[in-house]
Amino acid sequence: MTRPLVIVRPEPGCSATVAAARAAGLEAIASPLFEIEPAGWTPPDPDQFDALLAGSANAFRHVSTGLSRLAALPVYAVGERTSEAAREAGFTVARTGNGDMQALVDALSPPLRLLRLAGEVRTEIASPPGIEVAECVLYRAAPRVLAEEAARALREGGCAALHSGEAARRFAHECDRLDIPRTDVALVALSPRIAGAAGAGWGAVRTAPEVSDAALLVLAAQLCQ
Repeated sequence: MTRPLVIVRPEPGCSATVAAARAAGLEAIASPLFEIEPAGWTPPDPDQFDALLAGSANAFRHVSTGLSRLAALPVYAVGERTSEAAREAGFTVARTGNGDMQALVDALSPPLRLLRLAGEVRTEIASPPGIEVAECVLYRAAPRVLAEEAARALREGGCAALHSGEAARRFAHECDRLDIPRTDVALVALSPRIAGAAGAGWGAVRTAPEVSDAALLVLAAQLCQ
Protein backbone atom coordinates (compact mmCIF):
# COMPACT_ATOMS: atom_id res chain seq x y z
CA MET A 1 0.00 0.00 0.00
CA THR A 2 1.38 3.38 -0.98
CA ARG A 3 1.20 6.55 1.09
CA PRO A 4 -0.61 9.63 -0.23
CA LEU A 5 1.45 12.79 -0.59
CA VAL A 6 0.00 16.04 0.77
CA ILE A 7 1.18 19.26 -0.91
CA VAL A 8 0.77 22.35 1.28
CA ARG A 9 2.56 25.11 -0.67
CA PRO A 10 0.51 28.11 -1.90
CA GLU A 11 -0.90 28.41 -5.40
CA PRO A 12 0.07 28.39 -8.20
CA GLY A 13 2.98 26.23 -7.02
CA CYS A 14 0.68 23.77 -5.28
CA SER A 15 -1.14 22.77 -8.47
CA ALA A 16 2.16 22.51 -10.36
CA THR A 17 3.65 20.16 -7.75
CA VAL A 18 0.46 18.09 -7.55
CA ALA A 19 0.47 17.66 -11.34
CA ALA A 20 4.14 16.62 -11.35
CA ALA A 21 3.58 14.18 -8.49
CA ARG A 22 0.60 12.55 -10.21
CA ALA A 23 2.58 12.31 -13.45
CA ALA A 24 5.19 10.39 -11.44
CA GLY A 25 2.53 7.95 -10.24
CA LEU A 26 2.00 9.38 -6.76
CA GLU A 27 -1.36 9.92 -5.08
CA ALA A 28 -1.11 13.67 -4.47
CA ILE A 29 -3.54 15.78 -2.43
CA ALA A 30 -3.59 19.58 -2.62
CA SER A 31 -4.06 21.49 0.61
CA PRO A 32 -2.42 24.96 0.41
CA LEU A 33 -1.83 26.28 3.93
CA PHE A 34 -1.44 29.88 2.73
CA GLU A 35 -3.04 32.19 0.24
CA ILE A 36 -0.66 34.84 -1.07
CA GLU A 37 -2.12 38.34 -1.19
CA PRO A 38 -0.55 41.73 -1.99
CA ALA A 39 0.48 44.01 0.86
CA GLY A 40 -0.01 47.74 0.62
CA TRP A 41 3.30 49.20 -0.53
CA THR A 42 4.78 52.22 -2.24
CA PRO A 43 7.59 51.48 -4.70
CA PRO A 44 10.74 53.44 -3.85
CA ASP A 45 12.81 55.53 -6.24
CA PRO A 46 14.68 52.99 -8.42
CA ASP A 47 17.63 55.39 -8.74
CA GLN A 48 18.49 54.62 -5.11
CA PHE A 49 19.38 51.00 -5.99
CA ASP A 50 21.63 49.00 -8.28
CA ALA A 51 19.58 45.81 -8.36
CA LEU A 52 16.70 43.84 -6.86
CA LEU A 53 17.04 40.85 -4.53
CA ALA A 54 14.17 38.39 -4.76
CA GLY A 55 13.64 35.36 -2.55
CA SER A 56 10.30 34.18 -3.91
CA ALA A 57 8.33 34.06 -7.14
CA ASN A 58 5.43 35.52 -5.14
CA ALA A 59 6.92 39.02 -5.46
CA PHE A 60 6.36 38.86 -9.21
CA ARG A 61 3.30 36.62 -9.50
CA HIS A 62 1.06 38.18 -6.87
CA VAL A 63 2.04 41.85 -7.02
CA SER A 64 1.34 44.08 -10.00
CA THR A 65 0.82 47.64 -8.78
CA GLY A 66 4.10 49.56 -8.79
CA LEU A 67 6.38 46.76 -9.95
CA SER A 68 6.83 48.26 -13.42
CA ARG A 69 8.58 51.23 -11.84
CA LEU A 70 11.43 48.89 -10.85
CA ALA A 71 11.65 46.96 -14.14
CA ALA A 72 14.92 48.62 -15.22
CA LEU A 73 16.77 47.09 -12.25
CA PRO A 74 18.41 43.67 -12.72
CA VAL A 75 17.27 40.86 -10.43
CA TYR A 76 19.34 38.57 -8.22
CA ALA A 77 16.97 35.62 -7.70
CA VAL A 78 17.29 32.99 -5.00
CA GLY A 79 16.37 30.09 -7.30
CA GLU A 80 15.04 28.95 -10.66
CA ARG A 81 11.34 29.43 -9.86
CA THR A 82 11.97 33.01 -8.81
CA SER A 83 14.06 33.67 -11.92
CA GLU A 84 11.31 32.31 -14.15
CA ALA A 85 8.67 34.49 -12.48
CA ALA A 86 10.89 37.57 -12.77
CA ARG A 87 11.43 37.02 -16.49
CA GLU A 88 7.71 36.43 -17.05
CA ALA A 89 7.06 39.80 -15.36
CA GLY A 90 9.48 41.54 -17.76
CA PHE A 91 12.58 41.75 -15.55
CA THR A 92 16.16 40.86 -16.43
CA VAL A 93 17.80 38.26 -14.19
CA ALA A 94 21.46 38.96 -13.42
CA ARG A 95 22.11 35.86 -11.34
CA THR A 96 20.23 32.83 -10.04
CA GLY A 97 21.16 31.23 -6.74
CA ASN A 98 20.78 27.65 -5.54
CA GLY A 99 17.97 28.34 -3.06
CA ASP A 100 20.07 29.89 -0.27
CA MET A 101 19.49 33.66 0.03
CA GLN A 102 22.48 34.28 2.29
CA ALA A 103 24.82 32.39 -0.03
CA LEU A 104 23.52 34.39 -2.98
CA VAL A 105 24.20 37.72 -1.27
CA ASP A 106 27.61 36.59 -0.01
CA ALA A 107 28.67 35.77 -3.59
CA LEU A 108 27.91 39.28 -4.92
CA SER A 109 30.65 41.85 -5.54
CA PRO A 110 30.53 45.17 -3.64
CA PRO A 111 29.77 47.98 -3.76
CA LEU A 112 26.10 47.21 -4.34
CA ARG A 113 22.81 48.71 -3.23
CA LEU A 114 20.05 46.09 -3.22
CA LEU A 115 16.31 46.39 -2.77
CA ARG A 116 14.94 43.14 -1.37
CA LEU A 117 11.43 42.31 -2.60
CA ALA A 118 10.12 40.44 0.42
CA GLY A 119 7.09 38.92 2.06
CA GLU A 120 5.77 39.86 5.47
CA VAL A 121 7.50 36.77 6.91
CA ARG A 122 11.02 36.26 5.58
CA THR A 123 14.40 34.78 6.41
CA GLU A 124 16.84 37.23 7.97
CA ILE A 125 20.08 37.78 6.07
CA ALA A 126 23.32 39.54 6.98
CA SER A 127 24.70 42.17 4.62
CA PRO A 128 28.37 41.59 3.68
CA PRO A 129 30.74 44.61 3.79
CA GLY A 130 30.06 46.99 0.94
CA ILE A 131 26.60 45.62 0.18
CA GLU A 132 23.54 47.51 1.38
CA VAL A 133 20.20 45.73 1.53
CA ALA A 134 16.95 47.64 1.97
CA GLU A 135 13.69 45.70 2.29
CA CYS A 136 10.26 46.32 0.83
CA VAL A 137 7.28 44.11 1.82
CA LEU A 138 5.15 43.37 -1.24
CA TYR A 139 2.99 40.44 -0.16
CA ARG A 140 1.72 38.45 2.80
CA ALA A 141 0.70 34.84 3.31
CA ALA A 142 -2.80 34.51 4.76
CA PRO A 143 -3.02 31.19 6.68
CA ARG A 144 -5.50 28.47 5.75
CA VAL A 145 -6.53 25.28 7.55
CA LEU A 146 -5.60 21.78 6.48
CA ALA A 147 -8.23 20.27 4.19
CA GLU A 148 -10.27 17.35 5.54
CA GLU A 149 -9.05 15.02 2.78
CA ALA A 150 -5.44 15.87 3.61
CA ALA A 151 -5.98 15.42 7.36
CA ARG A 152 -7.57 12.02 6.76
CA ALA A 153 -4.69 10.92 4.55
CA LEU A 154 -2.12 12.00 7.15
CA ARG A 155 -3.93 10.11 9.91
CA GLU A 156 -3.66 7.01 7.74
CA GLY A 157 0.11 7.37 7.49
CA GLY A 158 0.53 9.91 4.72
CA CYS A 159 3.52 11.97 3.68
CA ALA A 160 3.78 15.77 3.38
CA ALA A 161 6.00 17.87 1.10
CA LEU A 162 7.38 21.06 2.64
CA HIS A 163 8.67 23.86 0.41
CA SER A 164 9.36 26.60 2.98
CA GLY A 165 10.03 27.14 6.67
CA GLU A 166 6.78 29.06 7.01
CA ALA A 167 4.84 26.17 5.49
CA ALA A 168 6.65 23.70 7.78
CA ARG A 169 5.67 25.64 10.90
CA ARG A 170 2.08 26.02 9.73
CA PHE A 171 1.87 22.33 8.86
CA ALA A 172 3.11 21.32 12.31
CA HIS A 173 0.59 23.69 13.91
CA GLU A 174 -2.27 22.19 11.90
CA CYS A 175 -1.28 18.60 12.73
CA ASP A 176 -1.17 19.44 16.43
CA ARG A 177 -4.46 21.35 16.26
CA LEU A 178 -6.20 18.42 14.58
CA ASP A 179 -4.56 15.81 16.86
CA ILE A 180 -2.81 14.11 13.95
CA PRO A 181 -0.02 12.01 15.52
CA ARG A 182 3.34 13.23 14.25
CA THR A 183 4.71 9.70 14.47
CA ASP A 184 2.27 8.63 11.74
CA VAL A 185 3.44 11.31 9.28
CA ALA A 186 6.51 11.31 7.04
CA LEU A 187 8.02 14.57 5.81
CA VAL A 188 10.04 15.49 2.72
CA ALA A 189 11.57 18.97 2.74
CA LEU A 190 13.52 21.09 0.29
CA SER A 191 16.31 21.79 2.82
CA PRO A 192 17.49 20.93 6.34
CA ARG A 193 16.40 24.41 7.49
CA ILE A 194 12.86 23.77 6.28
CA ALA A 195 12.78 20.31 7.87
CA GLY A 196 13.97 21.80 11.17
CA ALA A 197 11.20 24.39 11.13
CA ALA A 198 8.63 21.57 11.39
CA GLY A 199 10.00 20.53 14.77
CA ALA A 200 10.56 17.02 16.08
CA GLY A 201 8.59 13.81 16.52
CA TRP A 202 7.74 12.89 12.91
CA GLY A 203 7.71 9.30 11.72
CA ALA A 204 10.34 10.02 9.09
CA VAL A 205 12.07 13.13 7.77
CA ARG A 206 14.01 13.33 4.50
CA THR A 207 15.71 16.31 2.88
CA ALA A 208 16.11 16.76 -0.87
CA PRO A 209 19.73 16.69 -2.12
CA GLU A 210 19.08 19.87 -4.12
CA VAL A 211 16.52 22.67 -3.97
CA SER A 212 14.19 21.56 -6.74
CA ASP A 213 10.71 20.10 -7.07
CA ALA A 214 12.10 17.22 -9.11
CA ALA A 215 14.52 16.18 -6.34
CA LEU A 216 11.78 16.56 -3.71
CA LEU A 217 9.39 14.31 -5.63
CA VAL A 218 12.02 11.61 -6.18
CA LEU A 219 12.45 11.54 -2.41
CA ALA A 220 8.69 11.55 -1.87
CA ALA A 221 8.29 8.58 -4.19
CA GLN A 222 10.76 6.61 -2.07
CA LEU A 223 8.90 7.41 1.15
CA CYS A 224 5.43 6.86 -0.30
CA GLN A 225 6.12 3.36 -1.63
